[in-house]
Amino acid sequence: MASVNSIQILPDHVANKIAAGEVVERPASVVKELLENALDANSSAIRVEVVAGGRKYISVSDDGSGMNRDDALLSVERHATSKIRDVDDIEAVKTLGFRGEALASIASVSRFTITTRRRGDMSGTEISMAGGRILDVQETGCPEGTQVQVRNLFFNVPARRKFLRKEQTELSHVRQVLLVYTLSHPEMGWRLIVDEREAYVLPGQSSLEERLTDLFGSEYLKDLRPVDHQASEISVKGYAGLPGTARSSRSEQYVFVNGRPASAPTLGYALSEAYHSLVPKGRHPVIFLFVELPPDQVDVNVHPAKKEVRFRQAHRVRDAVINAIRDALSSPGETVITQSPDTAGRADIAASRTGTVFKIENLPETRIFEYPRLPSMEETVGNSPDIPDQTGHDTGDDGRRTRPWSWCRVVGQIGGLYVILETEDGMVLMDPHAAHERLLFEQFMRQAMHHSVRSQGLLTPDTVELSPGNALLVRRNLDLLRDMGFGISDFGGDSFIVDALPQCLGNTDPSSILAEVAHGLEEGGSRAGSERWSEERVASAACRAAVKSRDRLTLNEIEQLVIDLAGAEMPYTCPHGRPTIIFTGFSELDRKFGRE
Repeated sequence: MASVNSIQILPDHVANKIAAGEVVERPASVVKELLENALDANSSAIRVEVVAGGRKYISVSDDGSGMNRDDALLSVERHATSKIRDVDDIEAVKTLGFRGEALASIASVSRFTITTRRRGDMSGTEISMAGGRILDVQETGCPEGTQVQVRNLFFNVPARRKFLRKEQTELSHVRQVLLVYTLSHPEMGWRLIVDEREAYVLPGQSSLEERLTDLFGSEYLKDLRPVDHQASEISVKGYAGLPGTARSSRSEQYVFVNGRPASAPTLGYALSEAYHSLVPKGRHPVIFLFVELPPDQVDVNVHPAKKEVRFRQAHRVRDAVINAIRDALSSPGETVITQSPDTAGRADIAASRTGTVFKIENLPETRIFEYPRLPSMEETVGNSPDIPDQTGHDTGDDGRRTRPWSWCRVVGQIGGLYVILETEDGMVLMDPHAAHERLLFEQFMRQAMHHSVRSQGLLTPDTVELSPGNALLVRRNLDLLRDMGFGISDFGGDSFIVDALPQCLGNTDPSSILAEVAHGLEEGGSRAGSERWSEERVASAACRAAVKSRDRLTLNEIEQLVIDLAGAEMPYTCPHGRPTIIFTGFSELDRKFGRE
């Protein structure tokens, strides 16, 4: 009896269906692949049309270079592409597509038509297919460019079709894909037709700012800061959201690598580190980031759907992204604190709550609060005898930085803790505990980064006992602590002698500071001791301990705190990500009171 081979070569139509399972997950996957082909064809305008969420019909048209008859026939074959020629080309891919299997995979699970005409040709070519088999090829009259029509997706794969969601769900995925590519290519004109109705039209030759305005509205841009950073061959541009706008998910994080929407562990880590002292755990900043670097420094051949990339020198990309975002969030601006109008406010003083940290002393007994106009930044910064100079950083040639307000008025305090401010744009609630911590942190970090931390000797050296785990962490970082202004030495066992503290921390209990510092170093994990993150952990923990030691602030100190916070590099959050201020605009108040 003749033996039967157990291993066989699969027929092309079966292989195409298997490949389609990797590339074509749902209608949005089809739109993605077709958009990438249209963008690679040097188009200036793209039209997308979907019916029933893409389940029944998808059409993507462009005005790009088009194809002749022979190229059109080759384009629907597996592993046929114009993007690469040999294996070396994969190491420096400049196009969005390169695998040469998208059209063949899509055609194998749909009723597929491609109509194309090359620029300058008198006529075009139309190819009709069903289930991966060519039904007809004919010459036709059509505009220059290419149109791909996909009908009855997964008609021959009923198991896959059952996994499709409702039409509205599939449509939302299609729109999300389109949103990503409209952001990555603002120079392109876009048009979306949904169920024969025009959903939106985006003009071409737009800037990223104009595209963001078209998609999200002009108000959206107010909470974004421009990013523009160059580090050798790596360019990082785009917009970074202020910490106060952080979301509960990563749905508003858009990162592009050489124009390709893609993710990478390095980028996720960089975003986390850039915001790690600004955004609370579980919150995610708004990001529109464009990373450009030489193609041979990026590996795009990682995922069948090209969702992920790898970098040849990941540490350089990581550092560039971190520095770019931090520069953006602390970039100089044009507003300064000026004198506020002569206005007076009224407020009822709520009964102070027990157990709160801050309480403003010597408030007027009357219910009417009339405060003098806050003087300008140049007249007051650093003049408070009670709170150290919190803004003693270089403000540039014109002495101006980005401010959360151009003028403000202290209205009063509620709950024995929160301070109410009036600004030119609305009302601000400030947590003086978090604000004070932010200012101490920035002062401490400026001194640490310039190796100019001023120490203050203790009248009597203090012996501090720590838990074994905390003692080990402190002992490993003694040199770092000394560089940051701590007079500390190992006393044996789990004990340490502290005879000096950083001057900016004031008269704080050394044992509470060392306990907080150890906890901060433990949270830093393997990052502690590398680059500037260990210094930030120490500063953040030390400042938290210092602020806890202050249970009261006077009214003069509060006013100075308001002025200094406006000059901070990041006035919106404390070093641990909690908000320092919560803003409510007059427009929002008018809307809530029905005055619009």
